[in-house]
Amino acid sequence: MQERIEVQVRVIPRARVDRVAGIRAGRLVLRVAAPPVDGAANRAAQDLLGKALGIRAADVRLELGTTTRDKVLSVPRGAGPALARLLK
Repeated sequence: MQERIEVQVRVIPRARVDRVAGIRAGRLVLRVAAPPVDGAANRAAQDLLGKALGIRAADVRLELGTTTRDKVLSVPRGAGPALARLLK
C-alpha cells in the first residue's frame, strides 16, 4: 500500500475562478468555481490540488469532510516536495 500525506484544506465554492488562495488558520485554502451540489465542489477541489501538485486528480483522495468546507484530502507521499512548496 502506498503511503499518503494528509492535507487539511478549506474549500470555498462558487468562486470566480479555481485557484489556491494561500493558507488560513493552518489550512490550505482552495477557491473553486463549482457549487457545493452533488459533490461538484469536492471534485473541483481534488482537480485543483492535483494540478497544483502536478499529479493526477485521481491520486487526490477525499478522506474527511464530504459535506463541510473544512476537509482532509490525501495525496501520495511522492507529492511531498511539491506540497511543501505550496504550503510556504
